[in-house]
Amino acid sequence: MRLTVIGSSPAWPNAGGAHSGYLVSSNGKRLLLDCGPGVLGRLREREQWPLLEAIAITHFHLDHWGDLVPWVWGSFYRQGHNDEQPELWVYRGGRAYLEELGGRLGFPDMFDRTFKVSEYDPETPFRTAGFEVLPVRLPHYKLETYGFRVSTDRTTLAYTGDTGPSERIAELARDVDLLVCEATLASGAADGEPRGHLSVDEALDAYRASGARRLLLTHRPAELDLADGLDLAYDGMEVEIEPSG
Repeated sequence: MRLTVIGSSPAWPNAGGAHSGYLVSSNGKRLLLDCGPGVLGRLREREQWPLLEAIAITHFHLDHWGDLVPWVWGSFYRQGHNDEQPELWVYRGGRAYLEELGGRLGFPDMFDRTFKVSEYDPETPFRTAGFEVLPVRLPHYKLETYGFRVSTDRTTLAYTGDTGPSERIAELARDVDLLVCEATLASGAADGEPRGHLSVDEALDAYRASGARRLLLTHRPAELDLADGLDLAYDGMEVEIEPSG
């Protein structure tokens, strides 16, 4: 399994950066975890148009899904190219959200014309692009939000999306080969009620409790320093995820 960080910025973009987008590939198939603003353009730096198999969205804050909209408009201009529609996975009720949004931005079925839209259920694995994906509900203010546990028969990656402190992070990442964990806040920084993000110390606590083999921090503002010895995601970073044992 390979992870390519397409975008890693927090809710406001780091200079020159794209928002959340993490491309997981294995056996020639690709799954994009989140698709925030700037991600589509970064993907197009790699190929004329991204012909990947699937996209899975953790939640509907703009920095995690916003480039689905230009993806729709771009796909209209590619009519005649016979592109295979990527699967688009959103949580149960997300299809109705996209239909409502489509009615405001263009027309209700605009996302269905571009993607094969499916809904996932909490704590219920689904298969897409050759991966098994387990969505785990995590706390993020009052918004419905999920982390993903993405597995092949040999390797497993956990991706938190956005989350406040929770024992569920350790459950999500139990014994995985790589935990991609948000670390948006400075230690002791003010956050919402209920909480919506983690500090580095809180991310490290969750990582240690999980038994994950490796930690990659992300979603971190460039304004905040990071202690030596910790891995921080950056746009364009590629990570080969090796199986344990």
